[in-house]
Amino acid sequence: MSEIIAGIRVPDSAIARAATQLVRDTEDDLLYNHSRRVFLWGALTGERRGLKYDPELLYLGAMFHDLGLTEKYSSPDLRFEVDGANAARKFMKSYGVPERDIEDVWTAIALHTTPGIPEHMRPTIALVTAGVEMDVLGIAYHDFTHEQRDHVCVHHPREANFKENIIDHFANGIIKKPLTTFGNVKADVLALKDMNYVRQNFCSIILGSAWPH
Repeated sequence: MSEIIAGIRVPDSAIARAATQLVRDTEDDLLYNHSRRVFLWGALTGERRGLKYDPELLYLGAMFHDLGLTEKYSSPDLRFEVDGANAARKFMKSYGVPERDIEDVWTAIALHTTPGIPEHMRPTIALVTAGVEMDVLGIAYHDFTHEQRDHVCVHHPREANFKENIIDHFANGIIKKPLTTFGNVKADVLALKDMNYVRQNFCSIILGSAWPH
């Protein structure tokens, strides 16, 4: 029987249960609870905006979105977002999910740290990012009621030092592949957490390219 949290029914299909178990077995409590909250914030946002979204696809996107931060699913040279998206794609293919749905979930995960774009795309893509932005950045915090926030966090608690710890998780997941932070928000993470990190500069790359002019 599926749970209902803050008025949102958590998907309980075979693929949703398998995704939950995979993430539970792979991620620690902080990332697991964060991922579940991302689904709930995303679903609540979809309800508030009147969007026609697929709860199961939103759930899969939310549950897999940070899997690329874990040692098991991290590649040596791809952005962690792509690692998570690739893991979701492989998982969904094993369940025979239609390619269009797989692509929506892949894109939702791959773009979830790229603000200003997902919100203009299909609901699965837009709502994964909306959930992430609410949980990590507090964007649209006041668009949720006190009751919604409390109910979600009772079921999937935010640690007292969640803000600091989620930054640490980001840093630990990408510190060995700093070049993957070029042009994205995770550059700020390494600038804070890695004293040896040198941020790549877009204009310097242009001016230093092999082109004569």
